[in-house]
Amino acid sequence: MEKSSASPNDSFTSAMTLTEEGLTNVPKRYILPPSLRPDGTRSNTCLPIVDLSFLRHPLQRPRIIEEAHLACKELGFFQVVNHGIPLSVMKDALEAATEFFDLPNEKKMHLLSSNVHDPVRYNTSLNDVKDKVSFWRDFLKHYANPISNWIDLWPSNPTCYKEKMGNYTIAAQKLQEELMGVIFESLGLNPSYLHEDIAEGSQVMAVNCYPACPEPDLTLGLPPHTDYALLSIILQNHQGLQIMDHDGKWHSVPVIEGALIVQLGDHMEVLSNGRYKGVLHRATVNSEKKRLSIASLLSLALGKKVRPAPALVDEQHILSYKEGGFSDFLDFISGEDIVEAKYIDKLKINP
Repeated sequence: MEKSSASPNDSFTSAMTLTEEGLTNVPKRYILPPSLRPDGTRSNTCLPIVDLSFLRHPLQRPRIIEEAHLACKELGFFQVVNHGIPLSVMKDALEAATEFFDLPNEKKMHLLSSNVHDPVRYNTSLNDVKDKVSFWRDFLKHYANPISNWIDLWPSNPTCYKEKMGNYTIAAQKLQEELMGVIFESLGLNPSYLHEDIAEGSQVMAVNCYPACPEPDLTLGLPPHTDYALLSIILQNHQGLQIMDHDGKWHSVPVIEGALIVQLGDHMEVLSNGRYKGVLHRATVNSEKKRLSIASLLSLALGKKVRPAPALVDEQHILSYKEGGFSDFLDFISGEDIVEAKYIDKLKINP
């Protein structure tokens, strides 16, 4: 795998390393402008939870579809329970992620890359080579669907990683396919719309580590952004994810044992012709403990384009988006600062 654009190993410093050094202040490059800092004004409004077990009951299914519709329309976000992924599989994935980030840096450096096109890459912040300001995050990203094409490239250390993360990855892909049917039905489309393209689509696992931070009020783990994907499923072990509502208020997403977070992304906004929007979210950090999150991001295959569903374009809802794909997004983030530029604006016909 080509690593020519990775930053030199001797200049790379992970967020985990900074925490292990026992710093009492964050380095200057992590200090955000006041307008971007977490301000502590978070709403405690109850966020929607959808119980997927009712999808199997014909009399209850319409109610669940309506709940999903309201959540997608109002927030672009909901949590799901009774989703079919065993708690043990979720905990195993988090355990594998913990063991990976706890490895000495030299055991991870062969995966270091700043090339967003690499199918497996380890790095820190967003892109440590280009970032004007750094974010308190280390990450491992790898392609995952079909898993047989990619798993040999995943980390072999820790030895449990491929098995434990693989089991969760397969389960998350299956759940995402089911959720896409629910969301399509909530839009008035056939639940099997694009079924084959979804099953053969791209799945990127973004495994994030947010170490304890000495000054969490001055920095973030990730800046406010929307995901590029049709759909993201997020597993987190501690609170730290925040989403913004349409009134511009930040909401902290609680950790509910056994629940998974569902977020709509830019490609869903395109496909729905703007009926649903990608949810703006950010990752905060804390001074007490390391936080982990595992995001499974689903879109169409690398070379395929997402476009507005023809059934969702009419006189009342004129065509508002250009087509776009995962490959286009990778090209976009190769040349743009996502703190300053929004991928979705590139897809709007009249931004």
